[in-house]
Amino acid sequence: MLVDFDNAKLLGISGALASEKTDLKSIVGSFPPTFRNIQTSTHLLIFGNQWISGILDSHVFTKVFFSFQLQPEQLDCGAAHLQHPLSILQPIKARPMFTSPGLTSVAVSSVNNYTVVFLGTANGRLLKINFNSFMDVMSRESITIAYGEPVHPIMQFDPSDSSYLYLMTSHQIARVKVAACDQYTICTDCLAAADAYCGWCTLETRCSLQHECANSDEPYYWISTSGGVQQCPSMTIIPSEINMEKENTAMIIQMNGSIPSLSGMKMSCDYGNNIETVAKVLSQSLNQYVYCNFLPREKYPAFPSNQDHVIVQTSVKVNGKNIVWANFTIYDCKRTGNIYPKTACISCFSAKWKCHWCTRKYTCVSNATECEDSIQMTNSTDCPQIVPASVAPVSTGTSQDIAITLMNAAFIKDSPLECHFETDRIFEARWVNASAVQCSNVQLHTSDKSHLFPVNLRLKEKPGQFIDSPQMMIVEIYNCATGSADCSQCHGREDLGHQCIWSDSSSSCRLNTEVLQIPGPCPPPEIRKIEPLNGPLEGGTLVTIRGRNLGRRFSDIVNAVIIGNVKCIPLQERYIVSEEIVCWTGEAIAEFSDVVTVNLSKEGKSRERYSYVLPVVKFISPSAGPKAGGTKITITGSNLSVGSELRVLVNGTKECTDLSRTDTTITCTMPSVEFTATASVCVQFENKSCIGDNNNFSYEKNPSIMDINPKKSQISGGRIITVEGNGFLMAQNVSMVVHTVGKEQTNCKVHSDTVITCPSPAASNLTGSKPASVDFYINGRLYTDDHHFPFDHYEEAVHISKFHLEYYPDPQFFTAKKEKWIKHHPGEPLTLVIHKEPDNLGLESNEYEVKIGLISCEIQIVSDKVIHCSVNESLSTSERQLPVTIQVGKFNQTIAMLHLGGSETAITVSIVVCSILLLLSVVALFVFCTKSRRAERYWQKTLLQMEEMESQIREEIRKGFAELQTDMTDLTKELNRSQGIPFLDYKYFVTRTFFPKCSSLYEERYILPSQHLSSQMGSQVQETHPLLLGEWKIPENCRPNMEEGIALFSTLLNNKHFLIVFVHALEQQKDFAVRDRCNLASLLTIALHGKLEYYTSIMKDLLVDLIDASASKNPKLMLRRTESVVEKMLTNWMSICMYSFLRETVGEPFFLLLCAIKQQINKGSIDAITGKARYTLNEEWLLRENIEAKPRNLNVSFQGCGMDSLSVRVMDTDTLSQVKEKILEAFCKNIPYSQWPRVEDVDLEWFATSTDSYILRDLDDTSVMEDGRKKLNTLAHYKIPDGASLAMSLTDNKDTTLSRVKDLDTEKYFHLVLPTDELNENKRSHRQSHRKKVLPEIYLTRLLSTKGTLQKFLDDLFKAILSFRDEKPPVAIKYFFDFLEEQAEKRGISDPDTLHIWKTNSLPLRFWVNILKNPQFVFDIDKTDHIDACLSVIAQAFIDACSISDLQLGKDSPTNKLLYAKEIPEYRKIVQKYYKQIRDMPPLSEQEMNAHLAEESRKYRNEFNTNVAMTEIYKYAKRYRNQIVSALDSNPTTRRTQLQHKFEQVIALMEDNIYECCSEA
Repeated sequence: MLVDFDNAKLLGISGALASEKTDLKSIVGSFPPTFRNIQTSTHLLIFGNQWISGILDSHVFTKVFFSFQLQPEQLDCGAAHLQHPLSILQPIKARPMFTSPGLTSVAVSSVNNYTVVFLGTANGRLLKINFNSFMDVMSRESITIAYGEPVHPIMQFDPSDSSYLYLMTSHQIARVKVAACDQYTICTDCLAAADAYCGWCTLETRCSLQHECANSDEPYYWISTSGGVQQCPSMTIIPSEINMEKENTAMIIQMNGSIPSLSGMKMSCDYGNNIETVAKVLSQSLNQYVYCNFLPREKYPAFPSNQDHVIVQTSVKVNGKNIVWANFTIYDCKRTGNIYPKTACISCFSAKWKCHWCTRKYTCVSNATECEDSIQMTNSTDCPQIVPASVAPVSTGTSQDIAITLMNAAFIKDSPLECHFETDRIFEARWVNASAVQCSNVQLHTSDKSHLFPVNLRLKEKPGQFIDSPQMMIVEIYNCATGSADCSQCHGREDLGHQCIWSDSSSSCRLNTEVLQIPGPCPPPEIRKIEPLNGPLEGGTLVTIRGRNLGRRFSDIVNAVIIGNVKCIPLQERYIVSEEIVCWTGEAIAEFSDVVTVNLSKEGKSRERYSYVLPVVKFISPSAGPKAGGTKITITGSNLSVGSELRVLVNGTKECTDLSRTDTTITCTMPSVEFTATASVCVQFENKSCIGDNNNFSYEKNPSIMDINPKKSQISGGRIITVEGNGFLMAQNVSMVVHTVGKEQTNCKVHSDTVITCPSPAASNLTGSKPASVDFYINGRLYTDDHHFPFDHYEEAVHISKFHLEYYPDPQFFTAKKEKWIKHHPGEPLTLVIHKEPDNLGLESNEYEVKIGLISCEIQIVSDKVIHCSVNESLSTSERQLPVTIQVGKFNQTIAMLHLGGSETAITVSIVVCSILLLLSVVALFVFCTKSRRAERYWQKTLLQMEEMESQIREEIRKGFAELQTDMTDLTKELNRSQGIPFLDYKYFVTRTFFPKCSSLYEERYILPSQHLSSQMGSQVQETHPLLLGEWKIPENCRPNMEEGIALFSTLLNNKHFLIVFVHALEQQKDFAVRDRCNLASLLTIALHGKLEYYTSIMKDLLVDLIDASASKNPKLMLRRTESVVEKMLTNWMSICMYSFLRETVGEPFFLLLCAIKQQINKGSIDAITGKARYTLNEEWLLRENIEAKPRNLNVSFQGCGMDSLSVRVMDTDTLSQVKEKILEAFCKNIPYSQWPRVEDVDLEWFATSTDSYILRDLDDTSVMEDGRKKLNTLAHYKIPDGASLAMSLTDNKDTTLSRVKDLDTEKYFHLVLPTDELNENKRSHRQSHRKKVLPEIYLTRLLSTKGTLQKFLDDLFKAILSFRDEKPPVAIKYFFDFLEEQAEKRGISDPDTLHIWKTNSLPLRFWVNILKNPQFVFDIDKTDHIDACLSVIAQAFIDACSISDLQLGKDSPTNKLLYAKEIPEYRKIVQKYYKQIRDMPPLSEQEMNAHLAEESRKYRNEFNTNVAMTEIYKYAKRYRNQIVSALDSNPTTRRTQLQHKFEQVIALMEDNIYECCSEA
């Protein structure tokens, strides 16, 4: 509160206060403790020698005036020698001047006859108040210094620069400028702000502090706010309207407002567009007048079209700076008559400027001397003009004479005239008398129900000039055959003057040619639909009745509508003759249901019944909520869905919003109120009485948020923020928004009336160490403190967040010795000591979570630097290594791997077993060879073989069954990708799908040089497709013509007629191959990507042509292959429209399936040469051998991908290249594949002992030979044990001795299986040969094992593809399927199978199969040949599911079809249901689809280089130039618009440039 003390007396101080040098302590010390200790923040400040001001408490700003002067000797009156200070005996009273809560400090200055008060507040804000000399508040503003921190009582102006103020808060000191004048850009805003510090710097045209303006001490160079906005400089141009026809040499400018003397300054008049003329000040003038040379005539600006004047802005420039502005007008009277040809004379006299009308020339001029007329017109009433008269409607094609009366016809008497009706035909006008003209034999035609033709008279000798017609005279021409679908509509036209009659024989409306023929009666009314079907007893419901023959005119139905015995009153303004009646229902006494009757000369009744019911409101819930509103209430009752209009009223005035209702409930959102109170809530039907007003809703005090803790979060987010306050139980939903961190709001949880918890969002873009402001939304309404605003007027306040959250880097943890491996023996107690790097988060012990594998480690001790935790349960597990992870919120860090020790006897046992098996095999072979010639022993040998086969099959099936049961669980457990999905950006997705054989990343991955790989790991590798946005690289000497040619060609492509003829002309050429058609379609898609609505219309027109061609042959084959341009355009259109759905819905399950396939394949042996594997979905890629492979866990260190070391699981049968690939995948799993090192770029080193190490390679001197082939080295070859330590590093010397393993010559090398050929067969025994032919079939069960493991992921993918997001299919699918059904209906195609095939060919076959078989179009991943084979099986299953033909499968069918034969019927049901749901949904309007397409175009507006696409399209145009010109010339539409000539212009511009320039480039 600002207080002014009048006549206040301070006892104990005689005389007035001293000057500014007076010691503040001596003044304060002279007051008694009761005064000084009002509050701990009490202090006083001295300003000047006439008054003191201070903060007497936290809400009152005081100002004390004194009328006496202290003498120096009076300042020390012995107070220092007293026990207590001198005291005040009389209390001080004063009137309040300004009120604001939480004041803590004050500083005052006097500037330009203003008093400026700066007030600090308890919430960290600085208030600035400007008082005039009468101490009235002129303006006020507020800035935030440090929200939530009180401003310290001491505030001090900068001694060296008083335009700055120093102030302090709890944690900072701030130097604040006293005014931000530069925020005002114009003088009126600057002076209207009433800021004492700010003024207008006249010659610099800016708002500034006085000392910042040059020569501000001289008059009018700097204008203060005290004089008001009328001081602002301005100018007046004399004259302000300039005649175009006159020679104008100079203009006079009168300067207004406060402007310094301009004499002697460099001046000019600036007309814009770099046009300036010399200016000078006229001497001896009271006001300053400036003389300027006028704008040269040749530099007059062009007149806008349909405008007879142009406005020119002129400014006076002083010393190179424009200081004042004004406009003047240049006008041309001749343009006035030309712009308004139908009222040329009247418009001439009505112009703003002085214009004259020449009767003989019949034109408007600026100078009367230009007219040669003896008769002069003086005003618009003298103008010749048509007097409008009504003309009876005439049927189309009927000849008539039209009489036209003229006023003031003497000026044009006997001038030859023509009748003009704005049609192609002109009729003769004949003078009847001096003031009348007749249009003879006028015959007009229309195909509309009725058309109004304007009547104009044109001067025959001056075709462009008309007789004025200020009120247009019209002639109505009607057509009985149009717009009258039934008898009532036909006969109802009689009121319009239309002579029409209904013909029952032809069921049509025709012209009544017989005058005496009387129209017969119409059939009885036919009511087809009524809505709504029920309403309240009080009536008032708007019932819409639709049908036929519902009356000829409104008077027929005024009392004709009845529901039972209750009248329904029709509304005249909503009546549509014969088709629709809208009426208000009357009031009913009791509930009943009856048909609606329309009783004209005959009676018609509805098939549906209308019901009068009594709506009942029982109760509302909840019954209380905050006064800020936002509470969603539910009103429960019965019959609540009745009627056409519903409102829920609060206290009878305010409405409850967001209404939705069923028959038993109404839900809505309560409005806000100003004060707490109990409000009645009632439901009003049809604006009648409100029911249920005995239900009350209690508006309570808004929930109050006092504080949030903690006020810090790690950037990964997830920290639980506790919100303290009260009234939270009234909150139905609470959310927290942290501004500037780039994330959406997080949902909070209400625990009690005083506590809410909210997880902090992750920060994606930090703006430095500045705290981010935090806002809360309670019931959808922004939370604001009730005492937040410091001003009396709410509109002056701007919302400022009360709370803030600081983001700091994620905490970092490591083990005691920073080791990555921790050894532990099972059964022993385990205690971990985890060190933490210093941070500013202040984490509590309950915010840490430490896990070893899936087992929690109980935290015992937490300090700033160390965390101790212990595990009390056994760590017995099948895994030898367990990750040690620590989690804080959403931040998760693996700090080490725990290695569990144990006995290793597996190798010894394996050797013994293998030796025994080898010995048995030798014995069996010996017995077989020695007795092979005897039949009995041959029989025994055969039985032995069958037993071995049976045993082998039994063992393999047992293994397959075990794998089927366990692999799914293991895979789901292991498939835990914490990293994001490596989606490709939209532009790369488009280039890969549109041009699958041209994408640089599709053909070849670009890898950084090995010496820079480590430093650049993680940088995005860009595709270099020429269509991606970049510079259009053409030589500069060719650029102008090529740019003009491409621009003109682009205009042609945006002409629908040209583009369709262009595409058809190219498709008719025999040498225009399928590849060219696809390429052209993709180039057109890129070129028209910014206009997808137009692209869609072109595609639809071309599809209609394709459908017409297919319908005459075999319609089921349409869209099956991509053989035309439009089929590829459809593929591209689907890709564009489905990208968001693919990324947001299908992307995750598809990526998980790919990961699952790769992980399942890697679980078994894979032949590096042939690519065949133990686990696969494709029979051709199945490894049909029983290769025993054992897993190995290797401890690998590698510095290339951001992690130091990891435990990597491999197989002992893996080659070293396969091991490297698995290691790279483990280390680089969080990096897109295009940024991985290649296998050839890294070396793998094994540290066998502390001193011995070996570089491991696929081929070296230790490689073994078998059957003349060299076997690739494996881990088993090098005898690398489980848990071995290896190091992988980038190499500068790439090993080029070995190319890609799969490309090796199989005649020289092998990996797991020797290739089968006749030469090798001769070297094998007969028994081995026989087993080779028979036994491999048993391994087909592995296909089932792999299929069962992947089944869940495949089901999730198919469900995602065939699902609806937000219960709606993608817009493109609904739109295109409706288009197909519409085309089928037009052509009479009713076969549902044909429609099903069309839909399947357009979506699953054309889009989804392409995506399923080419995941590299969507993700940045490596698609191996084996994964490609598995995806082919999945894609085939998807196509079979979408097919309608039954699969005829047998024992000889391919396994790729048999594999999913059981699931196909279920998938097929899902597909059919999916198609049916789309068909049953409401149709999509063209506007909705166009809005969606426009949004897609806008979203990816500048992604592609359309000039390159246009150039490539032009090459096709150039190649087939003659054929295209011929097609354009033969098409009537394109020939009429001369498109062939425009195409020739493009050729002319481009032909001499494009090829020569490209060759030079």
